[in-house]
Amino acid sequence: MPMIVNARRLIPALLAIGLAAVALHRPGLAAPAADTVWLAPHRAIYDLKLSKSHGSRAIQTVRGRILYDFSGNACEGYALQFRQVSELDSGEGKAALSDLRSTTWEDGAAKKFRFNSENKLNDNPIDKVDGHAERKTEAVSLSKPKEKSFDVMPGAVFPTEHMRRLIVAARAGKSILEFPVYDGSDTGEKIYNTLSVIGRAIAPGDKAPQDAAAKFPELAKLVRWPVTISYFERKDEKAEHTGEQTPVYTISFELYENGISRALVLDYTDFTIVGELSSLEMKKEKKCP
Repeated sequence: MPMIVNARRLIPALLAIGLAAVALHRPGLAAPAADTVWLAPHRAIYDLKLSKSHGSRAIQTVRGRILYDFSGNACEGYALQFRQVSELDSGEGKAALSDLRSTTWEDGAAKKFRFNSENKLNDNPIDKVDGHAERKTEAVSLSKPKEKSFDVMPGAVFPTEHMRRLIVAARAGKSILEFPVYDGSDTGEKIYNTLSVIGRAIAPGDKAPQDAAAKFPELAKLVRWPVTISYFERKDEKAEHTGEQTPVYTISFELYENGISRALVLDYTDFTIVGELSSLEMKKEKKCP
């Protein structure tokens, strides 16, 4: 499942889920052929709650919900409507309500990407991002928060391409993947390095889920994989690196081979949030001509 990843937001990570996929090792590697991976149009809701919290500024409770509406095909491109509303309570009467909305579109060849997002904190606008990127020129153009154009490194990939490549890699038995990701995060100027670990495949019929996925016999016939993706700040390659770099955050989930995700876990070091798939709607497929 993909989404605009922004580590500065209270609970950002989910453009990662459907968007959360990482590609193969070689930056120049072309995207998988469109007919090798079929991504199911669907509408999913994930209920969020606190799993654990520690540190000097421990979070007492987390309540929230994610709406993830994915549609399209390899011919017309892939569209995502995403909304995440989250309330974090420190236990001292200090609750913060975060409301993130975003829409993205990516063409089937993974060469063009459009993104638009708005983030509010306690109903106050924090930032708005509106822009597009094109693989042909490796250029990004932003209209919000201010007009700006810049180049993105050739090896960076877009969200839906990430997911397709992750599925291709999982089918091939790959377990460790690394790739830079560009998805319009952090006012549209952020690129993360990612490290993805793919676990052993869960065969159809094994470990039957107890959430909304259990209501769909077609999912029970599919393979799925446990996936963990860590997001790292990019550093200047010329700068001196000392010690092991700590991820900004880590996201784990189970990924079906049609792109649907369940059993979310968001780890922000000081606290961890789980997301249960509480509602799932399979949308009508629109096939390519």
